[in-house]
Amino acid sequence: MSKPVILCVDDEPIVLESLRSQLREAFGECYIYEVAQDADDALEVIDEIQAECTDIILIVSDWLMPGMKGDEFLIKVHQRFPHVVKIMLTGQADEAAIQRVQDEANLHKCLFKPWSEIELITTIQSGLAQL
Repeated sequence: MSKPVILCVDDEPIVLESLRSQLREAFGECYIYEVAQDADDALEVIDEIQAECTDIILIVSDWLMPGMKGDEFLIKVHQRFPHVVKIMLTGQADEAAIQRVQDEANLHKCLFKPWSEIELITTIQSGLAQL
């Protein structure tokens, strides 16, 4: 059985690289770290991972992205995979969007850019502890 996946979704490549490097440094080879630059790409990645019979256990998603916004994306994911831990990472989300994801997608936490690496890692650890 392959390792579980943590998926990061953001339209800024530098953010994705920062997330991947911080996650790899904190969790090493325990997980596979996938990235996508928008919600549509992320849904494709999720389908590919599911086809390989691998589990996505956690998603960190930006809110403001081209096409589908992060709240809509996380709600769609929750409808298909309610067990996946969902974290929103944003500098733009309004309170209504955050509340909507909390109500409709069981959002674990919303972090704001620029994020603290310690806060990111402790948030992910607390989310994974719920699994």
